[in-house]
Amino acid sequence: MKEFYLESLNEPAFTVMKDVCGVKSGERVLIITNPENNVLQISMALYEASVKLGAEATIMVQEEKTLLTYAEKSVIGAIKTKPDVVLSISANKLGKDQEAMKKPYIVEGAEFPHVFDWLLDGTKEIRSFWTPGITVDMFVRTASIDYALLDERCQKLCKRFENAVSVKVTSPGGTDILVPVENRKPFSDDGKFMLPGTGGNIPAGEVFISPIVGGCEGVIVFDGSMSVTEGDIPIVEPIICTVKNGFVAEVFNKVSNPPVAGSEADKLLQSIIGAEKEADKMLADGLFSEEKAASYRKNARSIGELGIGLNPSATISGNMLEDEKAFKTCHFAIGSNYDYDGESFIHLDGVVKNPTIVINYKDGSSFVVEKEGILQEL
Repeated sequence: MKEFYLESLNEPAFTVMKDVCGVKSGERVLIITNPENNVLQISMALYEASVKLGAEATIMVQEEKTLLTYAEKSVIGAIKTKPDVVLSISANKLGKDQEAMKKPYIVEGAEFPHVFDWLLDGTKEIRSFWTPGITVDMFVRTASIDYALLDERCQKLCKRFENAVSVKVTSPGGTDILVPVENRKPFSDDGKFMLPGTGGNIPAGEVFISPIVGGCEGVIVFDGSMSVTEGDIPIVEPIICTVKNGFVAEVFNKVSNPPVAGSEADKLLQSIIGAEKEADKMLADGLFSEEKAASYRKNARSIGELGIGLNPSATISGNMLEDEKAFKTCHFAIGSNYDYDGESFIHLDGVVKNPTIVINYKDGSSFVVEKEGILQEL
């Protein structure tokens, strides 16, 4: 098996499985991947590391999936067996759960349209990390970091969100938006995925929060990189999104409104429209009720996330998995959120460079998290 992966992957793979996931002897590890060289090589290294730690490891290979395609039924079936650790080492996405999209799992009133989300966030029976679009170079550079320092930063920043009512984000590129977050809890992608119900990205390194659905107001100018249905793209001409009552009203750039076909802004707009049409298709196929289809359609334009990058080894390269973790950035997602009250077929992250981020509190005070991209003393 060793000929299928590079020796440079050994150390970061072992670090991640031991220090991030805390894999122990006798545990079951399920690794879901694709045939592409980068992810298959990394998956093999993670498999070998798991075996060295005494785990019972299994790799499943399926064709590459996107935001709008379904995982293979055998993959969904394997996740249902509730392994201790489930890893999605994918070239793009794990793939949607067709059965759960039609009949979601329910825990304490919350709906989970994927068995993976149900077991991770609902019943908290598995732990995980996922790496959409990971490359060998990225894994080697960003996986073997000081996780204790990252955890310290993440925990301090999470604490700063206590009693917050809103976040104001501005940037030299033109972003100027108010993000309501009252009673929302932040999430920490801190590389501590040792307990059931914990998980995040590798590379790790962000704190993120789901805005109140329907509340964001202002303008977002994406000038770093952008996720679209076909993949991640670097941004040459900044993408401008006007946001009204929490939803994207317009997508354009300084050159053209509406955007020129094939431009970065047009690719984002077409991805949003594609998600809206998918909701209509689910209704036409009898898989969604009218109410559910309308909700999914509307939330294709929702602001589902505000995230702050905290990984010092990450850079902006046009690969969102790494870009959203980079210092001197924040990112917003268009589409579904992490509180499961704004589901959509898409979750499209876009990076804003050198932001000024100010948290506002109930008592009228405020705290500056970043000033023109520079992280302040937490």
